[in-house]
Amino acid sequence: MEDELEDLVPPEEYVVRWSFTGRCSDELSINKGDQLMVHAKITPEWWWAELRGVFGYVPASYLHHGVIEEEDEEDEEEDAWQDEEYYLTYGTLNLHLEMLSDKSRTEAYRRVIVNNSASLHRKVVMDLGCGTGIMSLFCAQLAQPAAVYAVEASSMVQHTRELVKQNACEEVVTVLQGRAEDIQLPEQVDVLVSEWMGNCLLFEFMVESVLLARDRWLREGGMMWPSSAALTLVPCQARRYYAEKMAFWENPYGLDFTPLQPLALEEFFAKPKFSHLMEPGDRLAPPADVICLDMHTLQVADLEEMQGEFQFHLEKSGVFHGFTAWFSVYFKSLEEGGAPVELNTGPDSEPTHWKQTLFMLDEPVSVNAADRIGGSIILRRNPTWRRHLTVTLHWDINGRTQEVGTKSFPMWR
Repeated sequence: MEDELEDLVPPEEYVVRWSFTGRCSDELSINKGDQLMVHAKITPEWWWAELRGVFGYVPASYLHHGVIEEEDEEDEEEDAWQDEEYYLTYGTLNLHLEMLSDKSRTEAYRRVIVNNSASLHRKVVMDLGCGTGIMSLFCAQLAQPAAVYAVEASSMVQHTRELVKQNACEEVVTVLQGRAEDIQLPEQVDVLVSEWMGNCLLFEFMVESVLLARDRWLREGGMMWPSSAALTLVPCQARRYYAEKMAFWENPYGLDFTPLQPLALEEFFAKPKFSHLMEPGDRLAPPADVICLDMHTLQVADLEEMQGEFQFHLEKSGVFHGFTAWFSVYFKSLEEGGAPVELNTGPDSEPTHWKQTLFMLDEPVSVNAADRIGGSIILRRNPTWRRHLTVTLHWDINGRTQEVGTKSFPMWR
C-alpha cells in the first residue's frame, strides 16, 4: 500500500505534538517530538504516515506541520479543540437550530419549569450555557422567579440579550457573557439549570463547568437540573451498517474488493458512530445502566475516569456486532412528593438530536439465546484535549477465554 501512496502525492514532513499508542498493527505508535512523513491524508481524522521506515495510520490531530516552538507548545496543548474552537461552534445558529428543533429535549426542560412553577416563584436561577436563552425565557414567563442569570461564553450572547428584550423579560433575566470559571454573580442561586450533555453523556465535558458553577454559586440545599444522569448500554446487531461499510467490499459489481476491508475497518469502525438510530430488532438483551451520576455529589476529579460493569443475558440468537449507548437525565421535583421529569435519548423514546452512539466490534460474533455477555466500560478523559475522551469496552461471552475482546474508541471532532 505504501508504494502506491508514494506515487500519488509527495510526502510531507510533520512533527508529533502528543504521544499516541497504536492499538493494532496498522496504527503507528508515535512519541511527542517525532518527525514523520505523511504520504496520504486518508480521512480528516486518520493519515497514512512513515516513521523510521515503518508505515501506519496516525491521528491527524496529533501532528503539526513544521517546527513546534517551545514557547507556543504549552498554549497549543491547552487550546487543542478547547475553548476557542468549542465556543466558536456555539456562536453560530447551526447548533442552536439543531437543539431548539429537538422537541423531546426542549419540551422536557419546559415541562420541568411548568411542573415546578409554584416552587420557582421568587427563586433565583442560573441558566449555565444558556445559548439563545430559551430556558431562561421559560423560567421568566412561566414561573416568575426573582431573577434569572443567563450565562453564555460564546458570541451568541449578543443575540441572547436581544431575544430577552424582544420577549419582554429584561426585568427578570440578566445575560452574562463568560465561562463558568470566570463569571461573577451578585448572589447565590437556588436552582442551577443547564443542558450540558454530549454524545455518550460526557463528550465535550461541559459538565465540568456545571460542577464548578455549582460549587461557587449554588446555595446549600439548592437544586441541580438535571439532578442525575445515567449512561445505558446494550449489545446489539447492526446488520445494515455492517453491510454498508464492510460487507460491501466483498463483491461490488462482481469484483473482489476484499483487500480494502482492513482499511474500511480502520476508517469506519475505529471510532464510534454518532447519531446512530438503533433499529427495533437489533437489541440482543435488555439494556442496562452502566454509569450513574448524582449531579449534587459528582466531583470534577471523578470525570478523569469512570467505569461500569455489565452482565447481559441474551434474549435471542443473532449476530453480535457491537454495543449501542445512550443516556437519560432526571430532573428532581422542587415540590414535595412531585414526580421527576425524565429525558431519555434511547431508541424506545422519541428521537433526540443526540440519537444513540454505536461501538462496532472488529469482527461480528454469532450468539445464541441465553448466552451471557459480561464485561466493563471505561470512559477516560483525554489528558491533553480535555473535551475529548476514550471509551474502552472489555467483554467476554459465557466467560470463555477464547471469546474475550477489548477495544478502545477515541471520541473527538
